[in-house]
Amino acid sequence: MTQGLTVSQVAEVTKIRTDHIEALEMGNYEVFSAPVYIRGFVRTYSRLLKLDEASLLAALDAELHRSDKFSEPPPLTDRPHTLLDKLTLLLAKASWRRSRTAAGLILVLLVVFAGYYGWRRFHKPADPLAGLAPGLYQPPANTGDYLPVPPAK
Repeated sequence: MTQGLTVSQVAEVTKIRTDHIEALEMGNYEVFSAPVYIRGFVRTYSRLLKLDEASLLAALDAELHRSDKFSEPPPLTDRPHTLLDKLTLLLAKASWRRSRTAAGLILVLLVVFAGYYGWRRFHKPADPLAGLAPGLYQPPANTGDYLPVPPAK
């Protein structure tokens, strides 16, 4: 330690485990499960020691890309993505302010549709022929506009 701090003092201040601090000091990154932890610990450690955080992280990224374990990001799971995974990702990316507005509009449309459907179903129009008595159809009087009847054979 260049600033006179012991590993246990650094661990107490930063809340980083002592074995992780020793691994960072020795450059043994195989102890860590993912590069995000290494970057976070280096960022915290560099802030404590008042070092240039950006240059340390750039050097760390270059060093991590040379290692076999951290050259590319690890998959989160071994199974393929399902429809539920994709839906969850879409919901996580959704702007909730816009989603609430869209949900409100959909709810208003559903209420209007349900109201119209209920009105049409239960509000029967009056039958215009309801008051008339039953009747017999009578053709109009003979006006003489008929075709002649063909002669019988």
